[in-house]
Amino acid sequence: MSPFWQSWMKIWCGAVIVFGAVLASGAFPATDGLVRTLYDVLGSQGRPDFDATARFSVGLMGAVTLGWGLTLGAVIDAAHRLGERAAPVWRMITAGIFVWYIIDGAISIATGFSLNAVSNTALLAGYLVPVMASGVMREPTSVSRA
Repeated sequence: MSPFWQSWMKIWCGAVIVFGAVLASGAFPATDGLVRTLYDVLGSQGRPDFDATARFSVGLMGAVTLGWGLTLGAVIDAAHRLGERAAPVWRMITAGIFVWYIIDGAISIATGFSLNAVSNTALLAGYLVPVMASGVMREPTSVSRA
């Protein structure tokens, strides 16, 4: 993967991490402004009710998302270091992202937050563009061992 696409992937992981931090901020009344705005943008009907259960859920989802971004960053960095031998790793990362995309999108649509499925599609595309353009999921065409 070229340095350009590697930088792209670092920025992509950074965006996931920032989004996780925004969600985590919803756990506390003093810092929930960004999450309230996010809910409004995504289609919340009226003012979201952030009771203790909702705060726990959105805060926990933020922590998971933040951890997901950091983990993806580490795995993607390791895949870069493997070079041509990393195709299986890239395929596994891609499979995991598709599982997230399908489940998260279905939940978003079913619960009335369809715009979240649109933003998920943008995030998926942001991942797939460098992966597909760089060809990192292809196996090396020839392997010669001396």
